[in-house]
Amino acid sequence: MSTETGPVVLLQWLSPAYPVGAFAWSHGLEAAVARKEVTDGAGLEAWLGDLLLFGSGRADAILLAAACRAEDKAALAAVDATARAFAPSRERLAETVEQGTAFCRATSEVWGDNLRDLTYPVAVGRAARMYGLPLDLTLEMFTHAFVSNQVAAAQRLLPVGQIEGQRILKNLGPQVSDAAKNALTSDLSSLSSACFAADVASMVHETQYSRIFRS
Repeated sequence: MSTETGPVVLLQWLSPAYPVGAFAWSHGLEAAVARKEVTDGAGLEAWLGDLLLFGSGRADAILLAAACRAEDKAALAAVDATARAFAPSRERLAETVEQGTAFCRATSEVWGDNLRDLTYPVAVGRAARMYGLPLDLTLEMFTHAFVSNQVAAAQRLLPVGQIEGQRILKNLGPQVSDAAKNALTSDLSSLSSACFAADVASMVHETQYSRIFRS
């Protein structure tokens, strides 16, 4: 695959139309809204900014980069095992495993390659390596897609309209770029998370009585 087609391929992989089921997961945001930890657009922007700088947004970018750099199957398996171990709750593990499995299946069927089941950021990183796509662009687009999906989820949970949602995405652009750039110079030893409220929200969601999302 020519690198000239890389942006188009990434747009397809990370589009809401790609069948990974991202729309079904809120990443714990639904519980945070129910607990009134996020109540409006300003709170949503702060919540997502923290995830990008200190939480799963940053961590997933590092995992993607590590998967893209993995030289063999053993190294890739080690990255995937780390991604599974780093999930802070049952639903967050299911979120990354099920989206990753769906991504691998769709990509293998459309492009005709055998991409085995992996967690979501690891699967995207592996596919980027297989098709020679630029890591910096893959990281930035993957991280932006994560934030975009969170905003879309918030629009079903909060009084956040389409225009405000786009303003939030615009405002978070620098943090998206920072998370991608950080992953370019990091390895698995740099994995960390300080977004404990988001982690707890994902645990609380497992027993939440009324919900529309799977996490």
